[in-house]
Amino acid sequence: MSGPSLKKLNSHRSIHDGVITEGRDLMERFLELYNNNQIKKARMVTDELTEHWETRAIAHADAEEEGFYQEKLDQKPELLEKINMLKRDHELLRILLREIKQLLPKEETHPDVIDRFKAMQLLMQIHNSEEEKYLLSDS
Repeated sequence: MSGPSLKKLNSHRSIHDGVITEGRDLMERFLELYNNNQIKKARMVTDELTEHWETRAIAHADAEEEGFYQEKLDQKPELLEKINMLKRDHELLRILLREIKQLLPKEETHPDVIDRFKAMQLLMQIHNSEEEKYLLSDS
């Protein structure tokens, strides 16, 4: 069973907005350091970004999959395709995060890591919009 914050549009959107805003702010800080050739400091921010995506986005996705999606599916079986698509989004986020961890050397930031962080941010924005559209209401 999912908690009440996952069931109401405003509270669920608040979670989504927090994940997006925090990720964006960390990415901006990272890019500023990286573009100013402060590589060691930028590398520290990649650790923060990785932790952010794990503890905020992936943890939220896990909570949705553990109860919320099934509850919605029980209420409306016709949502099966949409829910499967949303679960695929979550899996793509997990894949991107695994790749980031594999690419990160100890003291550098690989350019492909930047692309993956940007992809995660964009995917999360699209995913959140679709999820709110199909699964959430103020009722």
